[in-house]
Amino acid sequence: GGVVEIRELFRLLCPMRSFFPAESCKETHPNALNPQSWLQIERGKLPKLSSYPSSASIESLVKVPQPAVLPFYKPADYVEVLAQIHEELESCPPQERSNLFLLQYQVFRGLGEVKLMRRSLQGAWQKANTVHEKIIFGAWLKYEKQEEELIADLLANCGKCAKEFAPVDIPSHLPFDVNASSVGRMTNETCISQNVTFRIGDEEIVCDRQKISELSAPFNAMLKGYFSESRAETIDLSENNISPFGMKAISIFSLTGSLIEVPPNLLLEILAFANKYCCERLKDACDRRLASLVSSKEDAVELMEYALDENSTVLAASCLQVLLRDLPNCLNDSRVVEIFVHANKQQLAVMVGPGIFALFCFLSEVSMNLNSSSDKTVHILERLVEFAENDKQRILALHQLGCVRLLRKEYDEARHLFEGAVNAGHIYSVAGLARLDFIKGDKFLSYELLSSVISSVTPLGWMYQERSLYCDSDKRWDDLEKASNLDPTLAYPYMYRAASLMSTQNAQAALAEINRILGFKLSLECLEIRFFTHLTLEDYKAALCDVQTILTLRSDYRMFEGRVAASQLCTLVREHVEHWTTADCWARLYDCWSAVDDIGSLSVIYQMLESDAAKGILYFRQSLLLLRYVMNFLKALGVSGQGLSFARNHSRSKPPYNPSLVPLTKGSDIWLNCPEAAMRSLQLAQQHASSEHERLVYEGWILYDTGHYEEGLQKAEESIGIKRSFEAFFLKAYALADSSIDPSCSPIVISLLEDALKCPSDNLRKGQALNNLGSVYVDCGKLDLAADCYINALKIRHTRAHHGLARVHCLKNDKAAAYREMTELIKKAKNNASAYEKRSEYCDREQAKADLEMVTRLDPLRVYPYRYRAAVLMDNHKEEEAIAELSRAIAFKADLHLLHLRAAFHEHKEDVLGALRDCRAALSVDPNHQEMLELHNRVNRHEP
Repeated sequence: GGVVEIRELFRLLCPMRSFFPAESCKETHPNALNPQSWLQIERGKLPKLSSYPSSASIESLVKVPQPAVLPFYKPADYVEVLAQIHEELESCPPQERSNLFLLQYQVFRGLGEVKLMRRSLQGAWQKANTVHEKIIFGAWLKYEKQEEELIADLLANCGKCAKEFAPVDIPSHLPFDVNASSVGRMTNETCISQNVTFRIGDEEIVCDRQKISELSAPFNAMLKGYFSESRAETIDLSENNISPFGMKAISIFSLTGSLIEVPPNLLLEILAFANKYCCERLKDACDRRLASLVSSKEDAVELMEYALDENSTVLAASCLQVLLRDLPNCLNDSRVVEIFVHANKQQLAVMVGPGIFALFCFLSEVSMNLNSSSDKTVHILERLVEFAENDKQRILALHQLGCVRLLRKEYDEARHLFEGAVNAGHIYSVAGLARLDFIKGDKFLSYELLSSVISSVTPLGWMYQERSLYCDSDKRWDDLEKASNLDPTLAYPYMYRAASLMSTQNAQAALAEINRILGFKLSLECLEIRFFTHLTLEDYKAALCDVQTILTLRSDYRMFEGRVAASQLCTLVREHVEHWTTADCWARLYDCWSAVDDIGSLSVIYQMLESDAAKGILYFRQSLLLLRYVMNFLKALGVSGQGLSFARNHSRSKPPYNPSLVPLTKGSDIWLNCPEAAMRSLQLAQQHASSEHERLVYEGWILYDTGHYEEGLQKAEESIGIKRSFEAFFLKAYALADSSIDPSCSPIVISLLEDALKCPSDNLRKGQALNNLGSVYVDCGKLDLAADCYINALKIRHTRAHHGLARVHCLKNDKAAAYREMTELIKKAKNNASAYEKRSEYCDREQAKADLEMVTRLDPLRVYPYRYRAAVLMDNHKEEEAIAELSRAIAFKADLHLLHLRAAFHEHKEDVLGALRDCRAALSVDPNHQEMLELHNRVNRHEP
């Protein structure tokens, strides 16, 4: 049955082995297989394919494509670059700030720090010195938050506007220059009548001579100067491209200063006439009136040409704003692309002022997201190169265009661009040159090129990963181990090792290897590898779990390099797994939730969503799993053990919450870090809510999760006003505890949680409420009541309550009992890195070190262990080793607390420049961190 069918499927897929090059990074041929023959497979109808080799197996398919050369700015020392940017921001003129924030954005983009990227964009928008920069960065923020547009609507319903979503009032930012319109008076007053008649064809338009003469210096000279027309009562304007209706409108404008009733086609005629005769006030009025009429992409495309031809800045900016706010859609219109790629420098200056580089930086990102190898992307990036003004801008532009040329197999052009980027100081572009050498057949040269880089700078993980592509198997394995040690966030080394183990029929070892990264980084590609590994082991239940999790994160995901829909494989594998009833699913979800198995929980919820179950609550549960809030109950550093005086004195960080109100935990202790997927799930929960009061709760969480705490609280209160429910009280308690700085709120939070527990709900959520209630009781010093809450939570299998109970034991000076509680949590939790971390606080130093080493093995992204080890080394006067321990993590994670502690260590060593560099980089991560500001100011006073 099942085994035969799955094996037959992969025998059919066997020709695809060439698409997964494990030993080569040469190009493949995407048309070598037509997948249609097997995409429509039905159970029991798979044809026998005796022509395929009998040795075909799933293992032979699990190979890994080479990692891409990323089109990002990746400096060899990002800390130094961030520090330089911060230093320049402190002293630069206002007009340079937005571009510095843009560079900061590119650094964070290379590090994969999405939240920091957006904050840099926000900084660029806030510090914009021109209306054009305001338009560009406002539209960019809107583009980055495409899936959050519901938030703007919710805020509007709460009477609050999200400024980054609002269009800029362009006319108010571009006031009319009165001096530019001043007209010098001529002195000839002889024999001049009060009126003048303009003949246009067969029609005559009578105008006030004085008023018309005031429109511009040319008209003043014509009508009141020493020309023959100055004494004429009738002047022929038939050859001046103005119609009688246009001249009548100009006459009325000269008297009233208004064009309000003039139709658009006539405004364009008047605009050209005003430009010809230097009628600045008339031109400005036309410009603004036309700008007010731009409301669609069609309007913007049609009017932009006129704006550029007539040098109409208000109209051009208005058209630009409409087009940019329509991204990415408007880039699919060739007319829009033509405007941007064919405008000359002068026209671009009219359109976007000094923001030309920022404009093409934005457009290039959007275009690459749409199709990174398209002609359109090339043209936009060529303009980015053209308008780069300094080395860092040139590096970004050259490297990005080089990556696109490489993708398009335009190798000579790519080499020229990568060489330019390397010569400008971008070491990462060497990766592109190495690929090109390999494509030419010079694998040794590629290897030597990377070896030279490794020997000349402090090595980074990507350098060893790149060099591994040009090694034999044994050396490749060694280089990939070094890559993982230096940067555990790189997925390729884990995938390669897992695939290599699979190729040697060692599926269990392959599974262990891929689980290493999936323990701390939820990667779709790694889940795909594990899916095939589970198929090899004929563990169809686990395979189904993986593919359902993949579909939860990305419903349109395709496997085999995009050749087969994950949903198709999900359907096939599900045929070989026992069917679960709704009751079975709830029981399984309860088991996974209790075991802190978030991937398992996501899989079960995905399966339940395909049934007729109420979807609103399921999507909400899904969002809880996808976006875990890591709320430590102790201070951020929390160093324990004897003698850690340096850490206590120099590196304690204020918690990001009110210490008198310990934050309630919305979910588990780990963070799957899928904010976009979590927001999609919350929005789906809102769409599928079964009642008004339930919808208000989900809207409250949407607002809360995007930083709008007061509005989230307001939604909770509205929901309670309709119906008292568990989720409404829980939301209100959570939002109140996290947004209030008043210690007197604790009794209110307790009352709200007690009200929640009185309402109907399942044990999954009641366990969370009990856990949170226990936390508040601890904060109030009511340890016995807290213990009761935690014990009751454990009775309904809320496993995380072990942590709270351990805290109670610790506060009662019973660390042994606390240690035992955390040991129980470690035994029960599938994801237990945080449990090891917390247990380290309840044991002696040696055991703590062992626990924290385990944390780093399980989740190398958790920064507390590095800080603890560094503090121990510093206490033992091993200063260089302490700094090296922090540097080890800083190399792959831009973390405020790591940088803060390293800055303090540098200060202790009297290394003022090192301390100042780390302070400035840390303030790039969080410019408002008070202790960091204090340290920076202190160190800055000692700068040589």
